[in-house]
Amino acid sequence: MARNCMFTGKRTIAGRSISRRGKAKYLGGVGRKVTGVTKRKFKPNIQRVRALIDGKVCRVRVSAKAIRMGLIIKPPKRERPEPSVEA
Repeated sequence: MARNCMFTGKRTIAGRSISRRGKAKYLGGVGRKVTGVTKRKFKPNIQRVRALIDGKVCRVRVSAKAIRMGLIIKPPKRERPEPSVEA
């Protein structure tokens, strides 16, 4: 399955990681130099949660941001029956 959110559409995107060396000019150096550029991935915080969708409880993959924003409605907690004690 793809790592993407059902509600916000967040998904893995590509980027670059830049390695630098040297001392910044404002600190008295000659400036920072780029020594390497490598590819990297930015992955969203996707979690599987139970949610109410169209009145049915189902598991969906959503980002943590969607949960914090309140885009999903969690189902109500089920009450467990009390164990009967017959002695």
